[in-house]
Amino acid sequence: MDKQKPPAPGEDFRVAIVGAGNINFGSDEGPWNHSFRLEHKLGPRLKVTALIDPSEERARRVLKTKCDSFVLSAYKDTVVYPTAEAFLSALKPEERPHAIWVGSPPAFRGRVEEGRDLEEVLNKGLPGVPLFVEKPVSTGPVDQAFAVANMIENSNTLVSVGYMLRYLKVVQKMKQVLEENNLRVMAVNARYIMAYEYTAKLDWWDKTQNCGPIVEQATHFCDLSRYFAGEADLSTVMAHSVEHFEPAGQLSKIPVDESRIEPVNRIPRVTCATWKFDSGAVGSLTHCVALQGHNYSTELDVYADGHMLRLVDPYNAPILYFRRPGDDHEEIVRYQNDDPFFSEVSNFIDCIEHGSDAAPILSTYEDAVKTYALTWAIREASERTIKKPAQ
Repeated sequence: MDKQKPPAPGEDFRVAIVGAGNINFGSDEGPWNHSFRLEHKLGPRLKVTALIDPSEERARRVLKTKCDSFVLSAYKDTVVYPTAEAFLSALKPEERPHAIWVGSPPAFRGRVEEGRDLEEVLNKGLPGVPLFVEKPVSTGPVDQAFAVANMIENSNTLVSVGYMLRYLKVVQKMKQVLEENNLRVMAVNARYIMAYEYTAKLDWWDKTQNCGPIVEQATHFCDLSRYFAGEADLSTVMAHSVEHFEPAGQLSKIPVDESRIEPVNRIPRVTCATWKFDSGAVGSLTHCVALQGHNYSTELDVYADGHMLRLVDPYNAPILYFRRPGDDHEEIVRYQNDDPFFSEVSNFIDCIEHGSDAAPILSTYEDAVKTYALTWAIREASERTIKKPAQ
């Protein structure tokens, strides 16, 4: 972040933030922290007018941290609201935000039913105000998520969804190689091997809470697979899993008391899936809850005629290895000081202030729902092949 240009001076940019949790305000678990990127993009122009969270204590705590720092001017007048409805009812015309940042749990959005229809509430209360929405877009039925996408499309509201890996420079380099050589992707092979030892949130281990690791975690790799190869034919998805009750599914360092979760709701240890894309290409994904310690192992391969592109460790130290026709050696591409979280924030704000041609929005709401649909298709396919334990 210290390599970014200083924010340009200008008028105040008002932001309402939904959710006082880790995705918007950071944690020790990862690099996510949208408020930090907003501060560096906008500098003294940033004015967070509202923080919406049902836990007033949590909201006050993060605001105190901000107000005790050099970004005091952005947060000193922030008002805490328990719900979006309370925020909208108290809003004065001169306080209309330029953008709303949605980082609340996906269980409360992406649906049409009352209480879980945050996008519709905000769209009706503040029509036309751009929304930044975190992934996954929901935890509810896929058809309802598509209904929300249709509502957003009809309202002509600018929306960006937080599939930040699309913004990595190495990912854009991969797209460049494919497009410049007029290549048709033949196959995409994704591997997401998780380090589970310190994942101490009980809800994560419960499929009824976070929908399981494919929908909640491997969603980024399903999204990149679609980004490179196009739309998946969901009718072709096949998958198998290793379950907690199988010998191969026994884990020695689970940091929660899994007995508190009903056996049928415990997450799979491994999910392996294959499918066809509309283009005829083949996709595959292996997600594995297997490693201990802190570091994950994540890779994604893209194959095309004469070409192999291998993306390694996109979350921490992204490296692209690729082969060209006529050369058996792999070229290596790295970029220093690349922050995809900042890039997605920066592009979104540039579009708001300077128009849609100012910077690309790489994940629209409808696009994100298509990734959501693929993750559910994989989860459901794996559950259909589970062999029940002997009684």
